[in-house]
Amino acid sequence: MPDLGQYAVYVLSSYAVTLGLLAVLILGSIWQARRVRARLEAVESRRDRSA
Repeated sequence: MPDLGQYAVYVLSSYAVTLGLLAVLILGSIWQARRVRARLEAVESRRDRSA
């Protein structure tokens, strides 16, 4: 790891915040995709029953 000197705290905390935000975005996308898939399956099953 390179020597960051007096800026180490700022650089490493920026990396930590960035990784945390990426994790939130990924988990949020997965959660939303599961919700949308469940709603789509519900709509399709209603459509199949009515046909």
